[in-house]
Amino acid sequence: MDKITTCIFDAYGTLFDVTAAARALAGEPGQAGFAAVWTQVAEDWRSKQLQYSWQRAITGDYCDFWQVTQDGLDWALERAGLDAPELREALLGLYWRLAAYPEVPQVLAALQRAGIARAILSNGSPEMLAGAVTSAGIGDMLDDVLSVAAVGTFKPDARVYDLVGARFGCRPGQVLFVSANGWDAAAAAGYGFQTLWINRAGAPVDRLPGRPANVAGDLGAVANILGI
Repeated sequence: MDKITTCIFDAYGTLFDVTAAARALAGEPGQAGFAAVWTQVAEDWRSKQLQYSWQRAITGDYCDFWQVTQDGLDWALERAGLDAPELREALLGLYWRLAAYPEVPQVLAALQRAGIARAILSNGSPEMLAGAVTSAGIGDMLDDVLSVAAVGTFKPDARVYDLVGARFGCRPGQVLFVSANGWDAAAAAGYGFQTLWINRAGAPVDRLPGRPANVAGDLGAVANILGI
């Protein structure tokens, strides 16, 4: 097995809590109606965001991930019976300032001390990712932020994973790819990356050709896998 030289993280759901926007707004004064349905909205929003990215990857109908994010939210709000432009705009605004999971800074700092290259590889647009990284205060712990915008398609297209080797000059086997999305970890394993699936919900492993080599409940497992 190759020695890991590069650690690549998915962004949404892996480093950044995608439910943070809806949860934060549900706790604000005057949002009792939204508070009653926010968990459903957050789940539907994320589900449709992913579904639309897969469908666009298959059909070749690429668009900016911000459009996919808006389309997913519109579907989720309509399903919840919420026709509130102010609520929509508030949720979209908060999505640019998603909270990082608590263990993220410690994990990135450990990788940095160990001399392992660190980057994000995400469906997000460069602007969205820059906003999240800045808000979380982790920019100085990353060597790069790679977006699918560079190749004009979404994961799990292999051209997205190709971006890692092109940027860092590494072989797939030298990469630890970390994602909280089971399908993403599976695709990355099939591509040849060493993989870690962050299975926060305790879900079953996806029935796909690739299977993640490692499964853990949070990002703290990165240090154990790499022995740092």
